[in-house]
Amino acid sequence: MTETLPTFPAAVRIFGKDGTCSAIFLDFDSSIAGIDWVESDVKGLQTWLHKCGARWIEDFSPNGGRHVYIPLEQRVSFSEARDLVEALGTRYRTLDKSPHQNLLHGCMRTPGSPHKRGGHQELAMSLNMAYDVARRRNSARVWTALQSDLAREIAGVRSLRLEQPFTPTAPDVPSGPRLMGRMSRTMQGMALSGLYDANRYGSDSEARQAILTAAAATGMKLTEVERRVLQGVWPGLASFYARYAARHRLTAMKRDWASAVEHLQKNQASKPRNNNAHKSPTSQPNTQPLGVDGVLVSTTPDAEHRFIRTWRNALRLRERSFADSRIGLARRMVLRALGEAAHMTASRFIEFGDRSIAVATGLDHTTVGSHLRALRKEKDPLVTLVEKGRGTKGDLYMLTVPEEIKAVAEDLAWRKGKIHALRPVFRELGLPAAFVYEALEHSPGLSTAEIVTVTGLSRTAVREALEMMAAWNMVCRDADRSWSVVVSTSLKDLAEYFGVLEAVAAQLQRYRVERERWREWLAKNIAKNVLLPSPTDDYPWETFEGPPDEWALADMAFTRAT
Repeated sequence: MTETLPTFPAAVRIFGKDGTCSAIFLDFDSSIAGIDWVESDVKGLQTWLHKCGARWIEDFSPNGGRHVYIPLEQRVSFSEARDLVEALGTRYRTLDKSPHQNLLHGCMRTPGSPHKRGGHQELAMSLNMAYDVARRRNSARVWTALQSDLAREIAGVRSLRLEQPFTPTAPDVPSGPRLMGRMSRTMQGMALSGLYDANRYGSDSEARQAILTAAAATGMKLTEVERRVLQGVWPGLASFYARYAARHRLTAMKRDWASAVEHLQKNQASKPRNNNAHKSPTSQPNTQPLGVDGVLVSTTPDAEHRFIRTWRNALRLRERSFADSRIGLARRMVLRALGEAAHMTASRFIEFGDRSIAVATGLDHTTVGSHLRALRKEKDPLVTLVEKGRGTKGDLYMLTVPEEIKAVAEDLAWRKGKIHALRPVFRELGLPAAFVYEALEHSPGLSTAEIVTVTGLSRTAVREALEMMAAWNMVCRDADRSWSVVVSTSLKDLAEYFGVLEAVAAQLQRYRVERERWREWLAKNIAKNVLLPSPTDDYPWETFEGPPDEWALADMAFTRAT
């Protein structure tokens, strides 16, 4: 940067040639959800930074956007910075995460820069204060506090990468003198960008070891690798060594290089010259991604279903602490709806809006939203918000097994059968009846006292639910005074008799109309103006609290067990 004010829009790169950054750059974009939303997000961020003891610099642009800079005493790696910013993106809707997601091209417009719409980027504080923050940067203790407070969100965004396929993009792997030998484009891309397939490499250490092994296999020398790192040709590889002090990075690279060479030599020595050994026709080829050490990382639907069943064990353990009240029962049912949706999509990640969950639980969509907010704010939640909904997409949630009960949940036997949200007939019979019926489905022959223990409901609620369901021949009492489900009674037929199916269809139709109105509004306003509405605009926010979801879960409402 020069002392002369630039005449064109100017920006600085976030990451240096060593793949690290000395500040966190947060860009709040008014084109995402309007100026008022930006102001709200920035105020929330300021409160959070103050709580963590951090100091920051702030500026604003003529179009209402804002930048927040968090200078750091110690430089941090590309991976650490990206994790933190992506985690913050789950809290603040208008935060643009892309500058910290690109090691080579991520940049930020600085105060004093001309803006493309006229005017300049201006400080939102005095120059003396901004200079003091830049001079006395945030310590390592503050950085640790920021990471600790975002630990849950960071775990969520990391898990999301495990769910998504990794495809290196061509622009991040330039051709020319930087590419040499027989090193694959994937490895070159990792060395350049610092991005890698989280399903294949479990950490930065594994990714850097894979790059060095690939480089050694092509016949490159250690000095050639060191030159590329020091000259900024491979900033991605350099970022993987940012955890070490600068004077120790080359020493650590030499150690990893020796391991890579030793690994190649062992493989070469153990490789038979002519392998004519008979292969059993029953041996199947491995189709799972392998880490550097050959450890299998399972990302199959079966693995997801196993995780979801373990999560269901955690739900059984945790829900005993829910209050025996209307709110507590509703939150238990919301969690069941998320579990059922996860099984349907074979993924722990659920991207359904409030209206979808409302159809599945018989609740109002505004009530569902308040329950989800409360559930994700618990100390050790069963669900984590990974990304807020935008446009026509709903919020992205991840099922989470709390650490405090993880060991117990994994040791428990999986419960047989499906997990159900609120089946239509129980819209008429009530939530207590739904939980009692569920308990008898999974464990026939329970006494009234045992049902009270399993469901966590009061004895009065259980007795009333049993009497009501017995009157409709849904459950019966055996000779030993235990209760069982009458499997010949159709829940769907009863729901139709009660008129519940018509109510569900009316709810679906209402949401369908609202969805079309939302899309029409988006198409009309986005086409004319890139700014999404703010709460002060004429758009009926009290009617539409957010973007509806794509999948209305009608099949969940009408095809659950009969």
